Amino acid sequence: MRQLFVSTTAILLLAATASVAQETSLVGFPTSADNTQYTRQHVIEVDDVPGHQIRVFAIRRTFPKDPPIIGGLALKEQLSRGLTDYISNSGTGNFYGTYVLENGDKFFTRSSLVAHKAGAGLSSITVGRITGGTGKFATMQGEVRTLVTSDQAAGINEGFTTIEYVLNPETDAKASRAPAAGQR
Repeated sequence: MRQLFVSTTAILLLAATASVAQETSLVGFPTSADNTQYTRQHVIEVDDVPGHQIRVFAIRRTFPKDPPIIGGLALKEQLSRGLTDYISNSGTGNFYGTYVLENGDKFFTRSSLVAHKAGAGLSSITVGRITGGTGKFATMQGEVRTLVTSDQAAGINEGFTTIEYVLNPETDAKASRAPAAGQR
């Protein structure tokens, strides 16, 4: 019985140590309409009900002043490419994101959105997963969330983005299990 207790305790402590070692970082930042550009947009009218459109789009955001810092590096630009299916500015969509850091490293996301009509435009909420990256961000894992107001006709798209992430989950977990110098 005592051996079972000791084994169970050791397993729980290892699991707790591994999860603590994976330091989760959180960054939130506004996305300004002034630094956002629709680089491509193609709208197709669907004739089943009035106001039904499917749309393929590409958006480029830049961060010339006070860029958000992710993994110790400044975010240079954010690229989004996606597809929406709206009836009178309400509906759903999916898109892919590329975040480019100041040293050229990148990380990638895949997100889904839900939008509703708001004035002449719309308001949307998106949630997505970080799917991979390059360089320092190759093993990055996490989630991205955004709140956006948009008016496609006017070319306006602005909001707030939150990214919760772990940069090196495998490396961090292994480091927490490795004995410290002199403890071998």
